[in-house]
Amino acid sequence: MKKFDPSEAIQDLKQFGEYGDVNPSITDSATYTFLEAKTMVDTFQGEEEGCFLYSRHWNPSNKYLADALAAMDCTESAWVTASGMAAITNAIMQICSHGDHIITSITTYGGTFAFLKNYLPKFNIEVSFVNIDDLESVQAAIKHNTRLIYTETMTNPMLQVSNIPVLAKMADKAGIKLMVDNTFTPMIVSPARLGAHIVVYSLTKFVNGKNDCVAGAICADAGFINSLSDVNTGTSMLLGPVLDPMRSSSILKNMHTLHIRMQQHSKNALYLAEAFQKEGVNVTYPGLPMHKNHQLMKEMMNQDYGFGGMIAIDMTTAERANRFMELMQAEGVGYLAVSLGYFKTLFSNSGKSTSSEVPQDIQEAMGMSEGLVRFSVGLDQNIEKTFQRILKCAKSCQN
Repeated sequence: MKKFDPSEAIQDLKQFGEYGDVNPSITDSATYTFLEAKTMVDTFQGEEEGCFLYSRHWNPSNKYLADALAAMDCTESAWVTASGMAAITNAIMQICSHGDHIITSITTYGGTFAFLKNYLPKFNIEVSFVNIDDLESVQAAIKHNTRLIYTETMTNPMLQVSNIPVLAKMADKAGIKLMVDNTFTPMIVSPARLGAHIVVYSLTKFVNGKNDCVAGAICADAGFINSLSDVNTGTSMLLGPVLDPMRSSSILKNMHTLHIRMQQHSKNALYLAEAFQKEGVNVTYPGLPMHKNHQLMKEMMNQDYGFGGMIAIDMTTAERANRFMELMQAEGVGYLAVSLGYFKTLFSNSGKSTSSEVPQDIQEAMGMSEGLVRFSVGLDQNIEKTFQRILKCAKSCQN
């Protein structure tokens, strides 16, 4: 496959404001005027492209951001939403109807798990949860009414790596869609280039990088994105998860530094993972050769961006994990907080926080220790000093 650099794709975009602003202008308007009545009619009927009619449908600021995301992910088009969960749920509901079936990884973000497990049954949409690493079980789960395989490039919080090329071939053969959440690995992996039909993001995380807003995105072919905004049947048009244009503008600016940030997140995470390993700590990170998906990740990833900023270590018990995190916050390592992709290191005990929607027995079945601490490694300049602080805290918890 020809080398692809997502940062160059973003930099090559020619986006500027109508007055020559180097930053695209922010459109602070809910509705838009038409010079001819017929153009409005044609736009409502989907026969006129390039026109804006109402900001729940499209607005220029959101379109600028969507175009940048499509360029980054090498898709024809994109749609931005008011949250990552809005992106996930809108895309799924656009594909699936009453009586359909979905296959998904049992290891997935807690909010996604809750939507698939607890919410979709009210629409009589069946969901099969499988070990996404076991490709034979994925294949065996495909049924006549299956419409979708859903997974994460790097699963949350177990950091499994999905074999996107093989899953895409399975989906193509069955005539169904493969949807991939790429929140953990923007720029690092380009799922659409590996065969995924739809890529979703929580822009809240690495893409924005500032933890000052909540937003999401759906990247796909133009036909699917247009179907989302159809005035009669589009899930996004009808459910209305609109992203504020001010936020679109700020996220777009932050995308131009994403490549630098991902490189530093990855560099720091690899340092910590290797240092933990040398200390005999039970650490999970796809950048370590010992990780079972290390080679797969190397085969799928774009060059120069590393293996990502997420690591996990096992503190054995929730009590020890809590003490460890409290000490790290007191020592200035970072913050005891959910979310990820921030310039400061964030850490949480996944089983009691971002994966708390997953029942205890399922957590145990997927191999999630109650003492698992997930790190979103920050942009520290002196990561060696940070590690010494972490090590001090870890040793205090052993006493």
